[in-house]
Amino acid sequence: MPERTLPPANGITTTTNATNATNIKPSPAAPTADGNSIQQPPLHQVCSSLNTRISTFLASPPPTDRLRNVQEQTRISLGVLQEALSQYGPSELSISYNGGKDCLVLLVLFLAALDRWSQSQPQSQYPPPPKAQQQQSQQPSLSKSLQSVYIIPPHPFAEVDSFVDYSVHAYALDLARYAMPMKLAFETYLHERPRVKAILVGTRRTDPHGGALSFFDKTDHGWPVFMRVHPVIDWHYAEIWAGYTSLGGTTDTHPNPALLETPVVRLSGKEGLHFRPAYELVEDEEERLGRDRATSMGIQTPRGS
Repeated sequence: MPERTLPPANGITTTTNATNATNIKPSPAAPTADGNSIQQPPLHQVCSSLNTRISTFLASPPPTDRLRNVQEQTRISLGVLQEALSQYGPSELSISYNGGKDCLVLLVLFLAALDRWSQSQPQSQYPPPPKAQQQQSQQPSLSKSLQSVYIIPPHPFAEVDSFVDYSVHAYALDLARYAMPMKLAFETYLHERPRVKAILVGTRRTDPHGGALSFFDKTDHGWPVFMRVHPVIDWHYAEIWAGYTSLGGTTDTHPNPALLETPVVRLSGKEGLHFRPAYELVEDEEERLGRDRATSMGIQTPRGS
């Protein structure tokens, strides 16, 4: 499937190609380019649309080994999400969302899984709708929006926050935001949403502290008690930023040194440092070299845009 370009985040075009589930145009009900908001689409409509697109992707013969692997990871992630929905149901599940590449893949998969879960529920649990509304009431088991939480980093990119705002409308999110340390943020969120028992997290195996995680892990001692669900834990680096990777904050994120062009390769004639697009990055371990902590490991991280 061809790559698509999502709306810019951090002034940098975000290209996606990992389920290619994120190869999906946000709903036309999202805010317009000039910032004017329009009506948020119903959650069941968003879920149904994404499920249809993902089902089509999974049914298509993969033209490459990479897409075959993407299809397999998509099926695994959907299975984990179905298990989470079976154990907790939508009312006890939330998703941690910050507009990043990994949680965007997770969000799209979760919305598709919600549609599948809703279709599997016995319709007798719900009062039958009036005949005139029967065609419009295809997803009676879903609420109007998806409960979610955004822990705002200390130095957020304004453009990333704008993309989060865009996502709220495009994907029908009920997003609670907290500009505080992560532990306190989750404590506050669970106090305000006491029904939430599990939170979906977009952590991957190569992320810090991700190596030993499984699909379902309870929080560590001393943290607020909830089940962490990691449906995309075994996905490899695929969602990419053009020139930047794994965005942190405005004070600790720089162009990834692994993408720095050598003078032999750089033929543009322009002065200054130049970086190849992030989709050329292959090794998972190099994803976070654009962070300040890379410098503390002895890696010379160039600054500048």
